[in-house]
Amino acid sequence: MAYQDGGAGGQQPGSSHLMKTTKRGRPFLKDTLDLFATLITTMTLQTNRQFFRNFPNSFLTDDAARNLNHLKFSQSNRGPDPREPSRIVTTTTTTTFSMSRDMAKAMCQHFMDARLIENAADPGSSLFKERGVYVLTPKGLHVLERFMSKNCMSGDENLIRVFQTQPICMKLLHLERRSADDEIIVSSGVVTAVFRRFVGRQPNYLPTNFDSLNGFDKYNERSNGVALMDVTEKAAIGKPAVTHKNCFSAVSGLEWLCDFTSVIGREEAAEMAAQFVRYGLITLVSDKRRNNDSAIIFTVRGAPGGPNSSIAQHGEFRCTNKAIYKITDEGRRMARWDHSEHRDSPNSSTTAVSTAARSSEDISSTTEGAANGKDGERRSRRENNTERLKHIIDEPRLQSLFREYLRQNYCEENLSFYLEVQEFKRKFNITSSAVAAPSNGRGKLTPGQAAMERHHESLVQTAVQIYNTYLAPSSTGELNIDHGLRSELSVYVSDLITGLTGKAFQGRFELEQAAGFNATQLQAMIRLYERIQTHVFRLMATDSVPKFIKTPRFLALNIKLHDDDDTLGELPSSSATPSVPPGLNEEEVGGAYVTVSQRAMANMMRPDH
Repeated sequence: MAYQDGGAGGQQPGSSHLMKTTKRGRPFLKDTLDLFATLITTMTLQTNRQFFRNFPNSFLTDDAARNLNHLKFSQSNRGPDPREPSRIVTTTTTTTFSMSRDMAKAMCQHFMDARLIENAADPGSSLFKERGVYVLTPKGLHVLERFMSKNCMSGDENLIRVFQTQPICMKLLHLERRSADDEIIVSSGVVTAVFRRFVGRQPNYLPTNFDSLNGFDKYNERSNGVALMDVTEKAAIGKPAVTHKNCFSAVSGLEWLCDFTSVIGREEAAEMAAQFVRYGLITLVSDKRRNNDSAIIFTVRGAPGGPNSSIAQHGEFRCTNKAIYKITDEGRRMARWDHSEHRDSPNSSTTAVSTAARSSEDISSTTEGAANGKDGERRSRRENNTERLKHIIDEPRLQSLFREYLRQNYCEENLSFYLEVQEFKRKFNITSSAVAAPSNGRGKLTPGQAAMERHHESLVQTAVQIYNTYLAPSSTGELNIDHGLRSELSVYVSDLITGLTGKAFQGRFELEQAAGFNATQLQAMIRLYERIQTHVFRLMATDSVPKFIKTPRFLALNIKLHDDDDTLGELPSSSATPSVPPGLNEEEVGGAYVTVSQRAMANMMRPDH
C-alpha cells in the first residue's frame, strides 16, 4: 500500500512512500489508526440490511474498498509569514492513500484485529468478509474521536449521531512502542499498569441480569475489568472438590485486552497475558481441550526476579477456548484488592490535586518552614491552586463538578469563557479534511483550500459569539474583568469595525460586520481574548478553587478518581526488564498512559443513558 505527500497548498506530490510494516506484516500502529479514522470520516455510515435484519450506522465491504482505492487527507496550518511575521499565512499538505481492492480488504482485516470495527451480523467473527456489514466498536469510536479532535474536524451530522447512539470506550490505555519496530516496550511498570486495569479496582463479577442489559450498560460493566467467575473442579477419589475463585477464560482475557488497551490484535494481547503469567499474577487452572484439538501457546522470556520475587524466566499463555486462568495471591496484592487503606487516602496521590483534602490551615503549616514568611506562603498557595485548577479542567468529571459549583455561585461564565477561548485558539491553528475521490476540474479549490475557507468562516462566527456572550456591555454572560483590558479590547474592536464598514461600532457584533475579518485580524482578537483568559484563570484559581476543593462532593470524587488512575502514577522499577532485541542500538523507556473520551462523558450525563 502506498501514499503520497503533497506539497504546500496541496499542489504537486512531493514524495511517494510505502507504508512501514512490522515483522508481523502489519502497518505500524499510528499509521493503522490514522488510516482507519481517515477512512471513516469519508464514508456515510447508514442503515444496511443483511439476513433480514437492519444494521444502523454501518458500512459495507464495497464502501470501504472503494474509498480506500483513492483516499485524500488535507491538513492546513496557520502561522506567521517567515518573510513578514506580522502576516498570517496558510500552508496546506495533502496526503493521498491508494491501494487495490485486495489490499483494502487486508487493511480492513487489520482494523478488525485491532478491534476498531466488527461484523454487525456476527460480532464474534474475526474475519473481514467479501460481502459483510460492519460497525465501529467502542474502541474504534474512541480512536476516531481523538483523531477528529487532534485535527480539528467537527464531523457531520452522520458521525455526531453515531457518537450519541453507540457506546464509546471511556478510558483507553495506551502502551508505548519502540520506534524501530513498533513493538510494545515491556517493563515491570508497564505490566503492572496493564494488569491493574485488566483486573479492576475490585473483582468484576458480572451481574446476573447482564444478558438483559442494553449495549451501554453491558459495555460499562465490562470496562470495570475482565469478567470473573468461580470454577469448581470435580472431586477426585479421596479428595474433596476444589473451588477456584477469581477465574476467567483465556478468550475473554484476550478480548478485554483488545477492547480496552492499544494492543493491535490477539497476538499482542496473548503476549501481554503471558507476561502476567511470568510475573506470577495469573496461573492456569485447567485446559480441558481434547487431545486432537489444536492449541496456540504464546511464550515470553526475560530475566528472572530475585530470590523472593514471583517473576519467572519465562511464562506461557494458552489461547484455547477451554483454558481457564485465575488471579493469584500475588495478583491480588498487585491489584490492591485487599488494600482498603490505600483507597481511603487521597493524600497519597501523585497528581496535583492530591493535597486537595487538606484544609488551608494544613497548607499554611507545611509551607511555613520552607517559604520565607507570609509572602512565601501566599506564593506557594497560589502555585498549588494553579496546578489544581489545571488538573480540574483536564479531568472531565472534575470539570463537570466544578462547573456545577460555579453555576451555584453565579460565576459559571468564567469557566465557559476559558474553555471556549481554549478551543478557539486550537482551531485557529489547524484544520483538516478527508475525501474519498480525486478532485477534478481546473480552477476549483482543492479539498484543503475549501475546508480552510469554511473553517475561517466558522472561526469568525466563534469570535463574534465569544464577544457578544461574554464581553459586550450587558451581555448574558458578561465577565467581571479589569477595566484596562476591557477598554483595550473595546478600542480595537471599534477601530476594526469602523475600518471595515465605515460605521461606528454600537457595542455588539453583527455577523455581517465581521465577515471581512482576515486571519491577521482574527489572530489579534485571539491575543486579546488570551489576555482576558489569563485574568479569568487567575480569578478562578485564587477565588473559586480554594473553596471548591473543600466541598464534600469534590473530596469524594477525587478519592474515586485517585483509585481509578493511581495505577499509572506509581509504576515500580525492576531489573527484570527485557533486554534490547538484536538489531536495536539503544533501549527506549516504555510507559503507559490513559486517554479519556469527552463524548463518552457527555453521553453518561444525558438523561436517556
